Formats: sequence, C-alpha cells, structure tokens
Amino acid sequence: METPEVSKIGSSLFVPNVQEMAKQPLAEVPARYLRIDQDPLANVVSSSSMIDKTVPVIDLQKLLSPESIIGEAELERLHSACKEWGFFQVVNHGVDISVVEKIKSEVHDFFNIPMDEKKPFWQEEGDLEGFGQVFITSEDQQLDWGDMFFMVTLPKHMRKPRLFPKLPLPLRDTVESYSSQVNKLNMTLLKLMGKALKIEAEVIEDLFEDGRQIIKMNYYPPCPQAENVLGATPHSDGTGLTILLQLNEVEGLQVKKDNMWVPVKPLPEAFVVNMGDLLEIMTNGIYPSVEHRVTVNTTKERLSVATFQSPKMTSHIGPIPSMLTPETPALFRSVRYDDYLRTYYKKKLYGKSYLDYMKIGGDKDDKAT
Repeated sequence: METPEVSKIGSSLFVPNVQEMAKQPLAEVPARYLRIDQDPLANVVSSSSMIDKTVPVIDLQKLLSPESIIGEAELERLHSACKEWGFFQVVNHGVDISVVEKIKSEVHDFFNIPMDEKKPFWQEEGDLEGFGQVFITSEDQQLDWGDMFFMVTLPKHMRKPRLFPKLPLPLRDTVESYSSQVNKLNMTLLKLMGKALKIEAEVIEDLFEDGRQIIKMNYYPPCPQAENVLGATPHSDGTGLTILLQLNEVEGLQVKKDNMWVPVKPLPEAFVVNMGDLLEIMTNGIYPSVEHRVTVNTTKERLSVATFQSPKMTSHIGPIPSMLTPETPALFRSVRYDDYLRTYYKKKLYGKSYLDYMKIGGDKDDKAT
C-alpha cells in the first residue's frame, strides 16, 4: 500500500508524441500547437542591447573560497542575482564533467529509441511520470511543441518501480550519479542563499535535506513554423530550485526581465539555475521566481535536462519566520507541501498564476484553474 508521501499527486491528459509528428513532412502545424496568442517573437531583447541584459554568472569556487574577502564578494553577487534576476549561471560547480557529458549523450539516445521501446515508459492514466506532458487539463488546450520524460529520482523510496529501475543501461547508472551530484550542488547553493539572507543553516537543512527531486528530460523537435509555436509556455517553476543542463548548442530558453524576453546563452560546463515559487514563498518575496519560456528552432532539435529540487513532502510551506517583521508581514499562506502539490497539478501552467493563488488575499478563481 502506498503511504501518503508517495501517493499520486496529479495526472495529465494524453498528448501525441511531437518527436514522431515532426519526423513526418508537415504542410502546416496542427492547430493545437499554434501559439499566436503568445506572440512568441515579440519583445525579445536584441543582441545590440544585451550588455546590461545578461543572466549573471556565479562562480561556486569563489563562493567557497577560504579567503573571506573573495567569498563575501561572490556571496553578495549571488544575493543580487537572486533578488534582481531570479536566474543565474553557475560555473566551477563541482559536478563531475564526465558525468555531465555522459548524461548529454545518453539522454539524447533515450529520446531516439523506437516508439515500441518507449511505450513501457509512457505516462499511465492518473499519473504524471514517464513520457508525455504535464498540466494538460482539457482536450482543447493549446499544446507545447516538445516532449518530456518526467521522473521522481529522490528520495529513492519515491521512485516508480516501472521507471527508474527499468531505464536502459548505461543511462540508469548515469542518472543515479547525476542525481546525487546535482542534489549536493542544490544543497550547497541553498545553504549559501540562506547565508546571504541570514537564515540559519538548520532551517534550510530541515526543509530540503532528503527532499523531493524530479528530473525532467526535454526534447524540442525542429518546427517548420517555429515562429508560431512554443516549446514551453511562459511559466514560473512551482518547486524550490531548478538546475538546468542544456544538452546541445541550440538556444531557446528566454527569461522575462523588465517585461522583455532575454535569451539565455548557456556557458560551456555551466548550469542555469533559477528560483521556483517555493523560494519566493519561503523568502517572503525577496528571491522571486521568474517567468521563462522556450522557443524552438526551424531546422535543429534542442534538448535539456531540468532538475527540480523541493522540500520533503511533509514539510509546511510558508514564509520562513526570520523573513517576517512588522514592516514585512507574510505575503503568502502556509500549507503542507503535499497539499500544495495536489492543487498545483490540477491547474494549467499559466505565468505565475499559482503563486498568485498562494498569496494572502490573492484571487483563487483566476486563469490558473
């Protein structure tokens, strides 16, 4: 029998496999994928104005430097990046580069296995994990031009027996190693953020040690009408911290900054890191989650792996008490994390609508439903 901690928290309707669709000669993209409502190419920061519109780069080696003047200066840069951008790239991160290169190659191969070999890994009715999509709540909903493989990787007892243990080798072993190393990086970054915010390290540990980790592998096929589709709808992540690895050289991730979309050009051997809604809630708005989206290419595929780090399922989610003062009262409600998730996965992915739902006095009947 499943315990409440590992019971199903959501489901998503079946969607066609876009990778297979893109292999066929398409005269035009099916109507459900056309996103003219989003005006995908509007308000994008041009390369000529990118000087002051570049996602900050943080050096973990400097953050951990034994020389306090170096560490403190980089910690202030981290604090500024989290407050002003909600996004940064981290270099010298300590994750084994050979593992990174293996995950790049093996995830690419995994998406290219024949469809009959993918079927055992497909989403099952009433579940979110596997090949498919999430947040699909109606048959007439507009769809993203992309496929994903979504899987809980930590804690280990939450892994689905039909998924992780059945992954083909060597991918299974590589994901095991990658999951562990990225989890360590996540905890290091969270503790450093806590230090910048003057939050006790024990508070961060109590929330996130042995917490929930999801790995989402993303595949965005080329599209003949790339200007009219989106690989991922504009949204903020509903989790704690997201650590993204881009697998190839094709760009597509864009971050919303000052009402403009800023393209993110990943640095070699770097991860892109962003705050999720949970961090905005816990920091009472000091570290905001930020809307981002993915565009696609006319002729080239794009692949990425996103690792979502969140607290333990039994944690209570709300502003951390040390973040509250008479001048800065709580902006968000407090709920148990598993209850937060069950509501989250019932809603469409729509900007920062779920964070608005969590605000004290927020609109509970907005477009997120």
